[in-house]
Amino acid sequence: MSLNKTVTVSRETEVHELARRVSRQVFTADTIIEASDIIETQDPDLIILDRRFTPHLDRFLTAAERISNAPVVIVGNDNEDADSFAELRKMGAYDYLRGKTDHDRLEEIAARISEQPKTETPQTAANLFFADDFAESIEIVGRSEAIKTTLKMIKLVAASKCDPVLIVGETGTGKELAARAVHTLRHPDQPFVAVNCAALTANLLESELFGHVKGAFTGADREKMGLLELAATGTLFLDEISEMPIDLQAKLLRVIQERTFRKVGGTKDIQSTATVIASSNRNLKKEAQANRFRHDLYYRLCVAPITLAPLRSPRQMQDIPLLAEYFLKTSSICPEKCDKIRSLTKLALETLERHNWPGNIRELRNVIDRAIIYEQTNKIGVNSIVIDPSDLDSALAGDAAAPGRLRNYSLAKAERELISRALRETGWQKTKAASLLGITRATLYAKVKQYNIEQQPQPAQSADDLLYAPEPLAAL
Repeated sequence: MSLNKTVTVSRETEVHELARRVSRQVFTADTIIEASDIIETQDPDLIILDRRFTPHLDRFLTAAERISNAPVVIVGNDNEDADSFAELRKMGAYDYLRGKTDHDRLEEIAARISEQPKTETPQTAANLFFADDFAESIEIVGRSEAIKTTLKMIKLVAASKCDPVLIVGETGTGKELAARAVHTLRHPDQPFVAVNCAALTANLLESELFGHVKGAFTGADREKMGLLELAATGTLFLDEISEMPIDLQAKLLRVIQERTFRKVGGTKDIQSTATVIASSNRNLKKEAQANRFRHDLYYRLCVAPITLAPLRSPRQMQDIPLLAEYFLKTSSICPEKCDKIRSLTKLALETLERHNWPGNIRELRNVIDRAIIYEQTNKIGVNSIVIDPSDLDSALAGDAAAPGRLRNYSLAKAERELISRALRETGWQKTKAASLLGITRATLYAKVKQYNIEQQPQPAQSADDLLYAPEPLAAL
């Protein structure tokens, strides 16, 4: 058996048996609607459709393509002509078995499908995740027009003598990656020194940047080299420069204009040859207008700013699936799952594409890491996509009434509980449970398999248990 999951859309036993020859798990559907439901939840490797089953092949093939990457093989009659497959191929069918005499070919088809994922070479990965010829020097993932524009600007600025360099963009858009890209293209063999201006107090930041002499302040028991001096002929990256105190901004402006600085408490001028790259997640022009940022420093920085678009931008949204796949392949959060989880389902990707991403690329990376932890199959499904971890906390705590908690993970937990309850109340008679839930028996089988619901022995109930037992589903 070369495939893991196969969905059959047929009422014929011979078609179900045919699927069992090539697949470990077979899910059967009695209707097109039921088939769509099973395909969504199971994300199969193969779909086998009985042509005798429905006249609406084109609609089904279109719907199947929207919700799954699984190829569709159609089973027909012995007396159908060879030209039928040409029509079906145009509709989206992967292959066509003309009848019983052609059934043995399914094993060959299944083997072909199972061999489709190729070993990815570094060159293949570069072509897939990176734009054009940028992969070797600039490790910024994306192939959208927004990313290509940003990368071209990075190359233009790096090739020039523009200093300082300003990079602007929302939190999580990859400003430090862009700064490293400029540095790599301009000073590939020199040091890259980064400091977060928001992480230090004014006094500490000044000492970090410029260094200090012995005795400059209480506790300065020895001379210290500053980051400007440490950067030498490389790059000093000032992350979130909008958080730098106003008086320190004036000292930075002097360094940029005169290319000299003094250590805290010192009297000697020291030459500065490092490229200064600054970043901000705020609009520095508005910050200057509000007198929270020096006008003269803003105009000195804003020569050829590099702008990073937010992930929700229409010009960059197309990179979301690409980024998700890249983070899946490069994540180290669960090393034992590196070779197990190969991709994301279409529904999982659609869920990612619908989110607004206020935390941008950093938030997306966290969501993929979280999904890898939760996922137990070989593909990340929609139930493993937990956008807000607090939703999971509330679901596990039973906080059904908490606002903003109706997310994919909580919905799946509620659905599992509802199905388990129906099965318990009907004594695990699946036909009755399916009727109680208003779904078909095949759908119930698929859900039981999906959520790994197992029959548990029922403990003896006390009088109090019976008194406070929940209302049966039929009464709701």
